[in-house]
Amino acid sequence: MTEIHHRYAVVRGHRLFYREAGPASAPTLVLLHGFPTSSHMFRNLIPLLADRWRVIAPDHLGFGESDAPPASEFDYTFDALTDLTADLLHQLGVPRYALYVQDYGAPIGWRLALRDPAAVTAVISQSGNAYEEGFVPAFFDGAREYWKDQNPETEAGARQALTEEFTRWQYLTGVADETLVDPGTWRHDHALLSRPGNDLVQLRLMRDYGTNPPLYPRVHAYFREHQVPLLAVWGRNDPIFGPAGALAFAGDLPTAEIHLLDGGHFLLESALTQTTALIRTFLIANL
Repeated sequence: MTEIHHRYAVVRGHRLFYREAGPASAPTLVLLHGFPTSSHMFRNLIPLLADRWRVIAPDHLGFGESDAPPASEFDYTFDALTDLTADLLHQLGVPRYALYVQDYGAPIGWRLALRDPAAVTAVISQSGNAYEEGFVPAFFDGAREYWKDQNPETEAGARQALTEEFTRWQYLTGVADETLVDPGTWRHDHALLSRPGNDLVQLRLMRDYGTNPPLYPRVHAYFREHQVPLLAVWGRNDPIFGPAGALAFAGDLPTAEIHLLDGGHFLLESALTQTTALIRTFLIANL
């Protein structure tokens, strides 16, 4: 049986939680989670990969079991979360690694790659967006308004993303068989979102998400120059980052492997077996 270690590291004065499994000498895969979850989203995937790879899954600051300093005491930006992730990997002695990026994990992963292209050996994108084509207008129109102008009306719209109803919607929308999704997933996430002061942390990151689309041209140039091996495995019914975002990778990475599976935003909850098989085949071929 695979042993998964649940560890903490102090990085820049903040305690970060991470899950780690697999042989220390094996090629490393870093799993970067999205909103509103944590490394908890990888709890079922890690044992299925750790026989052959060293797997590290951190909780971003403000999420999961990591510290969550108030927004008044820490400037929550994707640049800052990238700083912490890079320093954590350095502290763990991980100079080269493959990336699995999902949702918020993508802008952190792209920043890591732009800072040190030679460090990233391969990329798995599971609803980890890098193209304007990936934004589903029905979801992002309101978000764009909040990026442009923070006022009581746009903030009220943003705060809807902090409700249990919305978290449940993220997990279930696009899933053909909802009984495959454990209700404990969205209840777990919502409980952590509801910690005192965490609403201001999340609103700060929602505002900063607007810095990501302007970064995309640099990400595309990185793809074209370095031709990093990439697997895109997305739920074809994802209501947040649509399948066009997965298909767009082929424009800059002609050898990208792209699969659209039956599912939504959190594909590991309803299509774990299919997704894992694709990941294993891809990693064996590229690491």
